[in-house]
Amino acid sequence: MKKINFTKMVGSGNDFIVIKDKIGGNLPALARLLCDRKFGIGADGLLLLSKCKDADFRMRIFNADGSEAEMCGNGARCAALFGAKKKAKIFTASGIINSEVDGNQVKIQLVNPKDIELDIPLEVNNRKIKVNFINTGVPHVVIFVNNIDNINVKQIGRFIRSHKKFAPRGTNVNFVEVEADNLIRVRTYERGVEDETLACGTGSTAAALIFALKINLNNLVKVRTQSTEILRVYFKKTKRFFDNIWLEGSAKIVYKGEYYV
Repeated sequence: MKKINFTKMVGSGNDFIVIKDKIGGNLPALARLLCDRKFGIGADGLLLLSKCKDADFRMRIFNADGSEAEMCGNGARCAALFGAKKKAKIFTASGIINSEVDGNQVKIQLVNPKDIELDIPLEVNNRKIKVNFINTGVPHVVIFVNNIDNINVKQIGRFIRSHKKFAPRGTNVNFVEVEADNLIRVRTYERGVEDETLACGTGSTAAALIFALKINLNNLVKVRTQSTEILRVYFKKTKRFFDNIWLEGSAKIVYKGEYYV
């Protein structure tokens, strides 16, 4: 029987299992086992942190279904807090990102977005709608809606997540309702978790940037997540180009423990 030391962390409602020890074996299978909320520890994802010569540390992200993600905004914020440095560089599959920690408030600088496409026609449940696409480290669809509480996030999100338009990788799906001039509410169906989560860092960023494009907003968008916490997305915008993008919100250690495989 093998013992695994872990730390359970939460970033704005996204929960993660963080492991620093070097572990081998079948990592996708381990992620599925550990993230299982009935027979494992339970989490949206598994973060594996290791030494890295090009940054302060390397972060690998495995979703609850065992798939490996390129990037995770709230996961990176948890990793930054775990690293216990006020400023750090984190190596991810989508690039090296910067982090800043101030108490339980953590900011990360995301890579510049790509593949922006607005008003894509899509047929969902025999209804034609327009969606937007942006890659903020991972792919995201952004859909503006009214009465967001009435949206069947799981059903519609699952359909769009696997739509042929976004094949073969699939996409995360964010439903957005405008609450004020620089405040939006977001509900996200996460690829890899295959369900709605209480928050998604790259999804909140995706929604904020598309919103900024739609109303020509610069500098800051606040995002109310399903956990009710408000994340802050800072950026500089020139026409349809974004730069200096930061995501800020709370993160915390919930508990530490041992898991036996």
